[in-house]
Amino acid sequence: MSNRKIEFLAYYLPQYHPIPENDKWWGKGFTEWTNVVKAKPLFKGHEQPKLPSNLGFYDLRLAEARAAQAKLAKENGIDGFIYYQYWFGNGKMLLERPAEEMLRDREPDFPFCFCWANETWKGIWHGVDNPEVLIEQTYNGENGYRQYFTYLLPFFKDSRYIKVDSKPMFHIYRVEDIPDFDNFSKIFNEEARKNGFKGIYIISTIVADVEKIVARDDIDGQVGLDIFHRMRYNQDLLFPKNKFFTKLERKIKKKIGHTNKIGERQKPLIFDYKKGVSKLNVEFPHKKYISCVFPNWDNSPRSGKKSLIFKNSNPNAWQEHLQVAVDELVKNPRNPPFVFIKSWNEWAEGNYLEPDTRYGMQWLEAVANVKKKLEEQKNQ
Repeated sequence: MSNRKIEFLAYYLPQYHPIPENDKWWGKGFTEWTNVVKAKPLFKGHEQPKLPSNLGFYDLRLAEARAAQAKLAKENGIDGFIYYQYWFGNGKMLLERPAEEMLRDREPDFPFCFCWANETWKGIWHGVDNPEVLIEQTYNGENGYRQYFTYLLPFFKDSRYIKVDSKPMFHIYRVEDIPDFDNFSKIFNEEARKNGFKGIYIISTIVADVEKIVARDDIDGQVGLDIFHRMRYNQDLLFPKNKFFTKLERKIKKKIGHTNKIGERQKPLIFDYKKGVSKLNVEFPHKKYISCVFPNWDNSPRSGKKSLIFKNSNPNAWQEHLQVAVDELVKNPRNPPFVFIKSWNEWAEGNYLEPDTRYGMQWLEAVANVKKKLEEQKNQ
């Protein structure tokens, strides 16, 4: 077996402290926990609310909370966090405080990188029947991109920041939404080289034209989230190549309340976890492909009847899902040596590794088990 190190990196949500914008939109003191504790079962056997155990209802303004998270992650096979980073243009950011304090305090001593979540916030995406724009994602050309790089540079220079071949790893949630991506890439790579790096290691996530993205020399990895994205928005069709049956299927789904528009949906989309993740456990389609796996998903605390729910998720099924992804990566040594986990702590989407009141540490123990097996195979 190859001696290269395979790393498990988990996406990390910073929305666990009050900010003025959330106070305005959702009420004073709103954090992710607000929706979590209000969740109710939507059908017989639906397990809600899902609540934290070991770490409790933490506040990410506290260094002790961030340290406890990193300690748990490190002890159970997670190699780093991918912080969601919200830069809306013209210097406007949200939820930046936990990362900035982590940088300032030099603690916790745990690897990290950023995912630019470059998406306009709308009420409908955040669990309310309101399609209005809350805050718009903007792109401000060369000056804007240089301003953004200048903000990121102290993080890139930090010894904890994840780098590949002397390139800071930088995820972009929606590459195709950047109207002048050629310019963005040119400036970021240019600025990186000016500051002693070999460039930027760009990872794309949600994309429509995978082939076009993969063909680019300035994109180093593509996250395997496309199937999950189609399932989430009810675009995973049984007959995708037959226009007649596709049209008929959409009519039937709309009739029973399953539309592919979240705002129109009257019933949650429900998948069995093991059957659902089997669609994600695919043979690698190209050399830049990176598996993205998830232990659980139920965003009804945030989206109610408009939610997507993977029922019957449990630590054993999660371990199997993760193991399949690792085995496939081992068979493809040319691909980037990472498995991305969605997510560490997206509690209002029922998508987390942190200990809960039902399974305790078992979500994380599953990761530790897979990592231990990987190390044993490596040493054989």
